[in-house]
Amino acid sequence: MTPPLVAVAHGSRDPRSAATVRALVDVVRAQAPGVPVHESFLDLSEPRVTDVLRELYTAGHRTAVVVPLLLGSAFHARVDLPALIEEVVSACPGFVVRTAEVLGADPALEAVALDRLAAAPRRRGTGVLVSAVGSSNAAANAVVAALAARWEARLGLPVSETFASAAQPDIPAAAARLRARGARHLIVASWFLAPGLLPDRIARLAREADPRAFVAAPLADDPRVADVVISRYAAAVSALLRQYA
Repeated sequence: MTPPLVAVAHGSRDPRSAATVRALVDVVRAQAPGVPVHESFLDLSEPRVTDVLRELYTAGHRTAVVVPLLLGSAFHARVDLPALIEEVVSACPGFVVRTAEVLGADPALEAVALDRLAAAPRRRGTGVLVSAVGSSNAAANAVVAALAARWEARLGLPVSETFASAAQPDIPAAAARLRARGARHLIVASWFLAPGLLPDRIARLAREADPRAFVAAPLADDPRVADVVISRYAAAVSALLRQYA
């Protein structure tokens, strides 16, 4: 029996977020015929990942692959999700749940984020902000900072990372950093999969700093995101097969 792919997103009080995740999962389903594909959430949206896994077990599945729809490996990936999976596995004898790698800073996702900037007006004195959620995990924030450094070398423009919560620099601080380097206009790249409250905060603060700021859309409606999800699933299935060969 083919292991189901359980895509798990964080969840949000903003219904646009869950709708975007469901649309992404529909694309994954279409691109992976023969694989049972299910969306789920850690919190705030339905269905919860624990409920989906229990339903799969009840339906007779004894293996499943969870693919975290997360762009960083921080608290949700390292603590929350493993605890929820352990809760299910401990109550379901013989159930093997493999967790794939997070989507992370995959080159395909980086390409999507860069392509989003193609519609930005080209104005002299432009600086770029790479906006992300932010984390108490310094390593997760460092991934975004490294992204910004790569983009600066590639674009030939001043680029700074910026975070919506839990980390610095926030938008005002990052915008000031770019202004100190001569930037008068802002382009805001999105390192978010889906729209929601935090991307909205980023957009609002960016337009307070520069009323003409260009704010790029989140990533998940690009089919390349689905390709990365399927790639993470395939790698996890291969690991399962090696484990039980």
